[in-house]
Amino acid sequence: MIKTKDLVKAGLLLAIGIILPTVFHMTGINGAVFLPMHIPVIISGFILGPMLGSIIGFITPFINHSLTGMPPTPVLWIMMVELTVYGLLSGLLYRKVKVNLMLSLIISMIGGRISAALTLLILANGFGITMPPIKAYIYGMTLTAIPGIIIQIVLIPILMKAYWTIDN
Repeated sequence: MIKTKDLVKAGLLLAIGIILPTVFHMTGINGAVFLPMHIPVIISGFILGPMLGSIIGFITPFINHSLTGMPPTPVLWIMMVELTVYGLLSGLLYRKVKVNLMLSLIISMIGGRISAALTLLILANGFGITMPPIKAYIYGMTLTAIPGIIIQIVLIPILMKAYWTIDN
């Protein structure tokens, strides 16, 4: 049974996952560099567990795409899988397996990127959908995203510490 308090938190994190990327796009800042949608999804797994974390990870890119057209269509499908895995793994590792926050964060980030690459391969090879070359995509999700990866590694533990201080 999901508690009302958790649904409110999920709604707030979902709203942040919609507002933050929109602000980035409105100011012309490239979301692929700073990854603003990833932060609330990963945090949702830490705070709410794997089920709500994965649901938020799945619907956040879909709602963003429906409202703003971003992420664009083939990338949307990849991000829906990637962010679902972020929410699932962060919640599973931190809340269920009791792995420490930093290790849970890093494993979740790696797992999400692997799932994104696999989704790209499945869409391109399995369904014949025209996708960016795999090398270009891997370059984008690693080298281009280094500022966003650093932000996540620095900011998420700080935000989680602040959250646990306030929530307890």
